[in-house]
Amino acid sequence: MEKENNLDENEILLEVKNLKTSFFTYEGEVKALEDVSFVVNKGETLGLVGETGSGKSVTALSIMKLIPDPPGKILSGEINFNGENLIKKTEKEMQDIRGNQISMIFQDPMNSLNPVFDVGTQIKQVIKKHQRKSSRMAKKIALEMFKKVGLPDPEHIMGKYPHELSGGMQQRVMIATALSCHPQLLIADEPTTALDVTIQAQILKLIKNLRDEMSSSMLLITHDLGVVARVCDRVAVMYAGNIVEYAPVKKLFKNPSHPYTEGLLKAIPRRESRGEKLKIIKGKVPNLITPPSGCRFHPRCEYKMDVCSSTIPPRKYIDENHYVKCHLQF
Repeated sequence: MEKENNLDENEILLEVKNLKTSFFTYEGEVKALEDVSFVVNKGETLGLVGETGSGKSVTALSIMKLIPDPPGKILSGEINFNGENLIKKTEKEMQDIRGNQISMIFQDPMNSLNPVFDVGTQIKQVIKKHQRKSSRMAKKIALEMFKKVGLPDPEHIMGKYPHELSGGMQQRVMIATALSCHPQLLIADEPTTALDVTIQAQILKLIKNLRDEMSSSMLLITHDLGVVARVCDRVAVMYAGNIVEYAPVKKLFKNPSHPYTEGLLKAIPRRESRGEKLKIIKGKVPNLITPPSGCRFHPRCEYKMDVCSSTIPPRKYIDENHYVKCHLQF
């Protein structure tokens, strides 16, 4: 990322450069990520936004080196965390990093928590492994984290199994576990998808407050630009395995420069548009075994030109911190 390299290296926590990840299936190679690049600075929240199937979760799993191999494989690129390329790390080295320096909150806590163990045992295992604490100290830290995330009667909750808790309480347990070792980077993959609207707002506020309290950075994966506006400092818009636009949040909302970003913003419900039909982006995310040639968005783009179907658009900088991949900008 040419311009991003002008940033003070001491401020960069995570730098993903030209990341390419594929899945090799019986039907063919699924080109899930192509040339994905972005930066997360220390103390900031980057929103990774796009439709289902755009590659957001694959990006997160690539960073954590949790891509199942086979069928998946990181083919090329760099994932630099604190200046070290995670792709070159062994599995044992990654086990020390996961949950300790980088933690992840998954979108479905019921499938992420182990149904065989009570939640107290699960959070204590994480603390004991990564902080090398005694059982007594691990329990003390776990109780403190349960209090921080607003769980009522933490001592009682410690003995509960996941199925005995509501979805909101399960997600609070996941947040407490993810933050129990004070990670430098928190990856939150659609952390409110399975929750009702009122609980969603509470969980987002909780994550933001705890991130600020612990001075952690966050990669927030979502399809909701309203969430991005409330929580994030910068945003990377993803489509069919590509980052098509990357900008500070205020600039992106004020001056969207890619037709896909423009379409996503127009699809947000607005109070002043009550009673009107929401504008939609026609078509659907393409099959990544046989993605469209040229710009992957061109079959759905209302501004497409002949060059769009034949040539991959290069990265164009609108200014130092705002780039877009679109032939309209040339």
